[in-house]
Amino acid sequence: MSTRKAAVPFILVTILIDMLGIGLIIPVLPELVTNMYGGTLSEGSTVFGWFVASYALMQFLCAPILGNLSDAYGRRPIILLSLLGTGLDYLLMAFAPNLFWLFIGRIISGITGANITAANAYIADITPPEERAKNFGLIGACFGIGFIAGPALGGVLGGYGLRAPFIAAAGLTLCNALYGLFVLPESHAQENRRPFHWQRAHPWASLSSLRKYPVVLMLAATIALERLAHDSLPSTWVLYTTYRFNWTPFDNGMSLALVGVMYALVSGGLTGTLVRWLGERRAIITGLSIGALTFLLYGSAPKGWVLYVGIVIGCLGGIAMPAIQSLITKMTPPDEQGAVQGVLSSIQSIAAIIGPLMATGLFGYFTSPSAPVHLPGAAFLASSILVATGALLALRSVKPATILAAKTTD
Repeated sequence: MSTRKAAVPFILVTILIDMLGIGLIIPVLPELVTNMYGGTLSEGSTVFGWFVASYALMQFLCAPILGNLSDAYGRRPIILLSLLGTGLDYLLMAFAPNLFWLFIGRIISGITGANITAANAYIADITPPEERAKNFGLIGACFGIGFIAGPALGGVLGGYGLRAPFIAAAGLTLCNALYGLFVLPESHAQENRRPFHWQRAHPWASLSSLRKYPVVLMLAATIALERLAHDSLPSTWVLYTTYRFNWTPFDNGMSLALVGVMYALVSGGLTGTLVRWLGERRAIITGLSIGALTFLLYGSAPKGWVLYVGIVIGCLGGIAMPAIQSLITKMTPPDEQGAVQGVLSSIQSIAAIIGPLMATGLFGYFTSPSAPVHLPGAAFLASSILVATGALLALRSVKPATILAAKTTD
């Protein structure tokens, strides 16, 4: 038991470094893609949307495979191999000579970047039910901390060249893979493993398997809507702030770092307490409602400083996803945790395919001369509607009796 408890910090560090690597390249990636493609920022935004969507497409295809492999062979090998592949891929993108090779690198990132599936299943393996919301909150904190240092450091390194953040991300990820090789124990007990079958591993079969769990299916739909909305941030934040407020890579790095600070404070310090106080159902509804209002504020901001107000307020919306994750794991049998987490990753990936295309398409259209109205924040306004819809769906599908049944069954 002590070995398993000691593994939690490694999983958290793994997710932290994953997000740090992603955060490093966010301030420079849109400009790098646009420079390689040529043309204006508005024209390049559409290409960048396809670039982001390719990453999500590969996660959609591969997350169920990795989830089912982790159910069959354990979480440890999947996590370590994914880390190694991600680190090597950052090197490929760092030295990509043209847009084609950068695109290939992003596809590989999508394949190897699905280690969050095994990491979530790992947490479910080793954590008592009453502690899961707290630990999923800590995962959210690691996402936040990664976005504190990542974009800030990426903005600074971007001043030395658009490729420098990729090299830094590669070094961090490969070091973490080496660290995990020596310290990460296996969490998935032999008696809870099940054979790997391709019939369960392809994404469509995985998605259909959720019909066995109707409430999980509805919560998965809520996750999809939230992710569809959330992807307007990484895919259009830099485009939006650069276009509307003339922000530099440093400005964008600092703003995204604040997102990370606030998200880490809530996820790491408040989520467990707030979820216990509110209960999972009210935490989900409250968090999603705050998220919808925050996107509305982003899209209608008249000045750049208003975005910082939205960041501070919006951080409280971070309680929703850990509460949803916790409730889902309580409704899932031990031998299917990896598979269900893989399905959830695939659902989020579908949203992540559509989300960037939708967000960058809205940005490109409503900033073009042919737009009927000039509305650079259109993507954020659409996101507000999506999150509000997710809140209504959760309100309808998750009843107090559902929460009680999950606690009794787990």
